[in-house]
Amino acid sequence: MQPTATVLVYSDNADTREQVRLAAGRRPAADVPPVEYVECATLPAVLSTLEKHRIDVCVLDGETAPAGGMGVCRQIKDEIFDCPPVLLLIGRPQDAWLASWSRAEAAVSHPIDPVALAGELAGLLREKDGSEAQVQPL
Repeated sequence: MQPTATVLVYSDNADTREQVRLAAGRRPAADVPPVEYVECATLPAVLSTLEKHRIDVCVLDGETAPAGGMGVCRQIKDEIFDCPPVLLLIGRPQDAWLASWSRAEAAVSHPIDPVALAGELAGLLREKDGSEAQVQPL
């Protein structure tokens, strides 16, 4: 049986969470493992999930209220040991600088482009898989 990757999707909008799942699908690329999604609609749910479960990548909606994905990203980067990489959904391409401020590894803008989202998610899954497999020289 092939291992799966777990992707946390945070948005207060159920339609946005569904769009992410449908856009990326069960396998965003042929060379990454199948994906299981964990959905969260609130900041406390995100924090609890990150503490209790192995999450490989987080997809955070920057347009979520009251705790937007950009602020949540910055918070988890500060508070969660070995924080998984983050893909941030931003309101418009001009907000990319805010994604950098939040320390997200990648960003895609609304409306969600399935090709862009699947590509960025697959890239983060590849990096995570590669970073765990590499042995760092002393």
